[in-house]
Amino acid sequence: MDIEHPLTGGNATASVVRVGATVRKPWTAKTALVRDFLEHVRARGVDAPAPLGRDDRGRQILEFVPGAEPGVLDADDLHRIGRLIRSIHDAASSFPFQETDAWDVLLPAPDEPELICHGDLTPWNLIVGERWVFIDWDGAGPSTRLWDLAYSASAFALNDPAQDPEEVRLRLAALVDGYDADDRMRAALPAMMARRTRAMHRMLERAHERGDEPWGSMYVEGHGAHWRAVAEYVSTHESVWRDSLLRPAR
Repeated sequence: MDIEHPLTGGNATASVVRVGATVRKPWTAKTALVRDFLEHVRARGVDAPAPLGRDDRGRQILEFVPGAEPGVLDADDLHRIGRLIRSIHDAASSFPFQETDAWDVLLPAPDEPELICHGDLTPWNLIVGERWVFIDWDGAGPSTRLWDLAYSASAFALNDPAQDPEEVRLRLAALVDGYDADDRMRAALPAMMARRTRAMHRMLERAHERGDEPWGSMYVEGHGAHWRAVAEYVSTHESVWRDSLLRPAR
């Protein structure tokens, strides 16, 4: 009999287990959509967990990717992550989608959606080992490149409000340079990072008020205070981020 090992480390890992070289997760109303999306980006060169169907208990089966969450990331690492995020967006841009409630995204993009995005390309969803792979695609849905990148940039580079912004700006620039963002995106990104971090705090706060789990409990367990502090940090130093992302005139 295959032994099931509960997987921990994420914020919503209830009922997620490892069985041999696979991961088993509950099959939800949007799983089929996410599976099609995963197959699409994988076919276009993105290294992502392979969807492997359903087991005899009706759960989705995914490839288990060995490795660990990243530790301290230097500028070269962040440049590599920026390239990886760009490759995901480029692969996703050709995926046909309709705006349907079935996607059930946690935080809708503030602008007209232009593609399906992972929605949580963050350090806690990155596995680093022989492969560098983003996992946990269940939150995918209609979004924009800018909204998705704003969350990734703040999570990878600006997630510690105690850091000196003059040092952090170099980390932010490395990730955005890796993404090869154009001038329009660079100009819009600082304000969008502020909006995205504020939205994360508001989502947790509302979840707490409504009793939505696991987000409601996360709010009072420290995540609410964390995202409030991050949002203030990102907003306060918006001019620093803007200056760091400007490219020299050619």
